[in-house]
Amino acid sequence: MRRPELSPRLRTVEELVPAGVRLADVGTDHAYLPAALILEGKIPWAIAADLRRGPLDRARATVQEYGLTGKVAFRLCNGLTGIQPDEVDVVAIAGMGGETIAAILSAAPWVRKRDVPLVLQPMSSMPELRGWLQKNGFSIVEERLAQEGDTLYTALLVRAGEMSPLSPAELWAGKNTADPLRGTWLDQWIARTGRALEGMAQGRGEEVLSRRKALEEVRAGLFDMKKEWELWQR
Repeated sequence: MRRPELSPRLRTVEELVPAGVRLADVGTDHAYLPAALILEGKIPWAIAADLRRGPLDRARATVQEYGLTGKVAFRLCNGLTGIQPDEVDVVAIAGMGGETIAAILSAAPWVRKRDVPLVLQPMSSMPELRGWLQKNGFSIVEERLAQEGDTLYTALLVRAGEMSPLSPAELWAGKNTADPLRGTWLDQWIARTGRALEGMAQGRGEEVLSRRKALEEVRAGLFDMKKEWELWQR
């Protein structure tokens, strides 16, 4: 059966969606994710939601192209504001900044109260998102990595519940795993923190020194995780 060809980034999100659920795909754009999941028989129905009319029109075109009329509902709304708690079993939010994802979840407390599984794929502000999840009653169950060209992406499966405190380095790069891409992922964060520290080298003042010390702690933790990962690869 013909179906949308998902990019490696979106396939990682797809793999974390449980079977048999009603999905809300927030920021759906072309609705490729719900279309692929329905055509595979993994889920029966979905809501495609987007803040802008243009992406939602593209989502409608995808649904029509693949013969899925009646199996996908459309919502023009900000985040989850146009979706009722009893309509969906899982929420996917991919392709947004971590702070935007946190804001969407903050405005929809029902996802935590109902323990709705969340599949999140932040494009930026990952330490801020992991920190927000930790402080607001969520637990990261699993993280997976995907690569497109030279770019790495992470996807998180999140549930309501208490999470063991994350170290400063884990807030940036997630918990260590034996994933083959993990070494490159850690190298990426080691390089970013190194560049940030270089930019602070000439800085003075108590605030700059405090930020530098915090970043040095993150970088040391990243190096420790890289050593641990290398041992797992032997």
